[in-house]
Amino acid sequence: MAPARFRMSTRGVGQLLNSPMIASEMLRRAEVIKGVAESISPVGGPGDPHPGQYKGSWYAHLERKSVGRSRKKRPVGVVGNRAYYARWVEYGTEKVRAHHVLLRAASVGGR
Repeated sequence: MAPARFRMSTRGVGQLLNSPMIASEMLRRAEVIKGVAESISPVGGPGDPHPGQYKGSWYAHLERKSVGRSRKKRPVGVVGNRAYYARWVEYGTEKVRAHHVLLRAASVGGR
């Protein structure tokens, strides 16, 4: 019996990576990460001038970005927060500890 042989088609792999199946999976993963981020987002106390704004500012969408050495456009799931102070919540300041909401959400929900 002859051994099985496999010849990879780079064009075929490129078509697979641009397929609707992969795009929908990237969006699904982004939505899962967004859901986890919303659930673990801190909400300000009674003195906060905008309680819940950070928690309600999460978004997830699909973009086509140049990825890898080939710089070809591939579907990419994007998750972010539109609150102007989101970077301070994520990374902290000298007065406020870092919460790392997106980091924790991606490590838990990105599977």
